Amino acid sequence: MATEAPPPPRDGTETAAGPVQPTTEEFVEVQQGEEFGELRRTYRSFAFPLTLAFIAWYLLYVLLSNYAGGFMGTKVFGNINMALVLGLGQFLTTFLIAWLYSRHAANRLDPRAEAIRNRMEGDA
Repeated sequence: MATEAPPPPRDGTETAAGPVQPTTEEFVEVQQGEEFGELRRTYRSFAFPLTLAFIAWYLLYVLLSNYAGGFMGTKVFGNINMALVLGLGQFLTTFLIAWLYSRHAANRLDPRAEAIRNRMEGDA
């Protein structure tokens, strides 16, 4: 006969299943707190401007490709024209943004999120 396992303790200790999970009320309380709001502002202040800048850069490339054929066909050197240079620039900026976000998250977001998580799980 299988017996039901006792509920995990709410004192922040770990059980065999892992760390104690916070209740819904605790999640809501943390979400409404100042520390979580600051974490969200830090994320948004980085992600939104870069997203808008990249979309503008992409749309500029598309518009130039459609309406500025002469400019995009301008030879830069050899058979390399502006369209190819700007198209490769799209890839480079994608990787640059990913690298910048990785650094930003590791330095500014992850430590704050880790502190919140530790406190919620009772590890702090």
